[in-house]
Amino acid sequence: MNTPAPPYRPARAHLVRRTLAEFVGTGLLVTVVVGSGIAAQRLSPDDVGLQLLQNSLTTMLGLAVLILMLGPVSGAHFNPVVSLADWIIGRRQHTGLPLGDLGPYVLAQITGGIGGTLVAGLMFDVAPALSKTDRTTGGHLLGEVVATAGLVLLIFALARTSSEAVTAAAVGAYIGAAYWFTSSTSFANPAVTIARTFTDTFAGIAPGSVAPFVIMQLIGGALGLGLVLVFYPTVARSAGDVVVPQSIEAKL
Repeated sequence: MNTPAPPYRPARAHLVRRTLAEFVGTGLLVTVVVGSGIAAQRLSPDDVGLQLLQNSLTTMLGLAVLILMLGPVSGAHFNPVVSLADWIIGRRQHTGLPLGDLGPYVLAQITGGIGGTLVAGLMFDVAPALSKTDRTTGGHLLGEVVATAGLVLLIFALARTSSEAVTAAAVGAYIGAAYWFTSSTSFANPAVTIARTFTDTFAGIAPGSVAPFVIMQLIGGALGLGLVLVFYPTVARSAGDVVVPQSIEAKL
């Protein structure tokens, strides 16, 4: 007698798919950031400004592509602050990220980011090493508040009205610009911050700088969320479309 197959659980299957997309997307984002930083150091060893230009342009373009590629699967959060903000805004109307998905999303983002750092190092024959770049000045910390607040405000404003292509371009452009107008070069992402401790290269950040950066990013996220609620009181209706709308299949 054949044993009946276990019941299919589509919600669980789709959670696995979405968290895998967050893992891969965050990993590739960090690979872009760290890999382009290493390449910039080697191509322009005597010009830090040119290194930053190369790094920022590559990150801007890479992020836009990743949002378009994986956004329909997971929403392309790639950032614990964005996932947390999405849950907070949509929790009452059940339109944002479910609480049960928040932990898996954040874990996938952090582990994916670390994996991305390791992959970048392997490609450029750079051994993993803890960064020695201290970034805990007052200016750097303020920069993270500003960068993260602006990012959250932008993402939720775009979710109300913009197409996926416009959102991808705008978010990429904002991060590329924030490389230059913030003293911290706009990490604006706890998962990326943690991941970048494992490379002692142009893109690295010392482990001792991580906790202050993450705290400032959370403060910036809260500030950005407050501005969103002031400017767009009905934003909860579009929380499910952050960063971009997921496909119907992914929402089942």
